Amino acid sequence: MALLTIGKGLLRALETGKGLVHALERSGALAVYAPLEGGFEGRYQRRLRANGYNSFSLTAKGLGDVSAYLMGIHGVRPPHLGKKNIGQDAAVGPIYFVPPIAAYQLENLPAKSKGLILWILEGYILSKTELEYLANLPSIEPRIKVIVEMGGERYFRWKTLSDAIKAT
Repeated sequence: MALLTIGKGLLRALETGKGLVHALERSGALAVYAPLEGGFEGRYQRRLRANGYNSFSLTAKGLGDVSAYLMGIHGVRPPHLGKKNIGQDAAVGPIYFVPPIAAYQLENLPAKSKGLILWILEGYILSKTELEYLANLPSIEPRIKVIVEMGGERYFRWKTLSDAIKAT
């Protein structure tokens, strides 16, 4: 990282993203805090892709059971929209089975890819148990790395997800 000195403060002129890549490869799961005006997430995702990773962004809102959604086949019921079933189906509607999102992405990774980065937005709404599962996911499937956006900050910073869980 190159720094320019302006008065008493320092300005980051060039951020290569190597620190984030090394921290992610060491720990497997990171909690990031980004400025609320945005822009940094896309830059770091681009740098991760340049280092050989494929990135998949999803929001934590509406995930439901995180382990089933990411790694197991799970059933979902669409909203009924006020319609009633006349036949033999359940009163709450039919169940549609959806393939696991992360496992499906892993199957379709290019041969040269280092792995899959799950970039989860709005991670502050996840429970401690769900965050612990995400922190352990890289040990279950080594090709998956996890980045969870845990909130806003004045500058882009990160720490291991397990340290962020301990702090909450």
